[in-house]
Amino acid sequence: MATIIDGKLTAATIKAEIAARVAEMVDLGKRRPHLAAILVGHDGGSETYVANKVKACEECGFTSTLVRFEDTCTQDELMEQIAKFNADPDVDGFIVQLPLPRHLDEQAVIEAIDPRKDVDGFHPINVGRMSIGLPCFVSATPAGILELLDRYQIPTSGKRCVVLGRSNIVGKPMAMLMIQKRQPGDSTVTVCHSHTQGIKEICREADIIIAALGQPGFVTADMVKPGATVIDVGTTRVEDSTRARGWRLCGDVDFKAVEPIAGAITPVPGGVGPMTICSLMINTLKAATGEIYPRN
Repeated sequence: MATIIDGKLTAATIKAEIAARVAEMVDLGKRRPHLAAILVGHDGGSETYVANKVKACEECGFTSTLVRFEDTCTQDELMEQIAKFNADPDVDGFIVQLPLPRHLDEQAVIEAIDPRKDVDGFHPINVGRMSIGLPCFVSATPAGILELLDRYQIPTSGKRCVVLGRSNIVGKPMAMLMIQKRQPGDSTVTVCHSHTQGIKEICREADIIIAALGQPGFVTADMVKPGATVIDVGTTRVEDSTRARGWRLCGDVDFKAVEPIAGAITPVPGGVGPMTICSLMINTLKAATGEIYPRN
């Protein structure tokens, strides 16, 4: 049976490490790292995600601030709040929770954030620095996956890695990170998407599959080479009348069918998800200490 890569347990361990580091900072008379968030509207998934971020801040010993806007918020109102956080020396990093209501320009919002406070790692400057291997804030989900590969000592150097999906948030940065001269990294990477022909054949050659398509159960047993590592990024809500809430989270991988074949696999939930928020905490700590961009 496959090794279950436990993101929940790994995230708890890392948050405890961060909390110990923050306690040392406070003992030295330094202030606690401060993460702020902007939430527009009342999307259920975003509400849950932001609440989990606030909880994670508490566990890490951070200060946290949440600014809410109704979904009628204008672009100017949102930009004004971003400018305030950019200028506030007590805010080390902040995020604007995505997706935004359709009337707001998401890309303009991302570019308005000071790259030195862009702990989500979405600003073009951080993305560009990442692509050429310079210090930067790495997008939280890919960073969390690297952390899991590292802590579970999954060999990646010289291995064939298939990334399913080409989003700016996961697919593209994940592929870029896996080809970097580092460990985890040094892989030979293939990116597959909706127009890729022969996906099953390509996946069967992979030592590592990272599935980030948002298509429940897409990766089936006949797509996985025996012993491969399978990382499931998918978190789609599907109807389930047996659950009190009427739905359950479903990954991009057919877990029951793939687990007996894989060498290591992440579950959904409890795999990549907890590591995404954990990576945000790591980036915030780096912002507070000036590890990426020296503080003024």
